[in-house]
Amino acid sequence: MRQLTYFVAATIDGFIAGPNGSDPSGPDGFFVAEGGHMEAIFADYPDIIPAPVRTALNTHPENKVFDTVVEGRGSYEVGLRAGVTNAYPHLRHYVFSRTMTQAPDPSVELVSTDPVETVRELKGEDGKKIWLCGGARLASTLRSEIDELIVKLHPVVAGAGIPLFDGEFSPQRFTLSETRRYDSGVLHLTYRKQ
Repeated sequence: MRQLTYFVAATIDGFIAGPNGSDPSGPDGFFVAEGGHMEAIFADYPDIIPAPVRTALNTHPENKVFDTVVEGRGSYEVGLRAGVTNAYPHLRHYVFSRTMTQAPDPSVELVSTDPVETVRELKGEDGKKIWLCGGARLASTLRSEIDELIVKLHPVVAGAGIPLFDGEFSPQRFTLSETRRYDSGVLHLTYRKQ
C-alpha cells in the first residue's frame, strides 16, 4: 500500500501561508529561500521541484519519492495566479475542488468527489508515495489518511495566516522519526503516524 505524505513548509507558529494565501516561497514571500535545506530538497526530493524551476535550472531529474501529487483548489490557484497551469507535469496531478468545473490544463485531474475515498483508491495502486502539497483544508480532510508528515520548519514567526491544518479540534499523535538541521536555520522534521 502506498503512503500519503504531507510535505509542507511552515513557520515556527504553524502557518503555511499568509492570510491572503499568497505564495510564501515567492519573491515577496517570507520563507527562507537559500541555504543547505534547498540543496537537500533538490537531492532527496527532486519530485517536488516545480516545472518552472526545473526549466530555469535545466534539470529534469527522475521521480525519486513521489509519482502523484494531490492539492486543494487554493494551493493550485497560487500557481494559476503566476500563469502556471500545472506546476508538476512530471507527477500525476489531482486537484480537489467543488467549485472548479474545468481544469485549465488537460494533465491536471479535477476531483469533486470525496477526497478521502479518492486518496484511499490511490493508496491501493502500485507506485511511489503520494504527495499532499496543500492546503490546510484538504490536509484537515485527509488527516486520517496521512501516513507521514514532513514539516520544513522555517525560522519565521508569521503571527497569522493559513495554518498547517484548518479543521476541527481532534488531537492525533505522530512519532518524530527524523530531524535534519540546516545552516539556514530551517529544520526538516519527519513524523510518522502512530
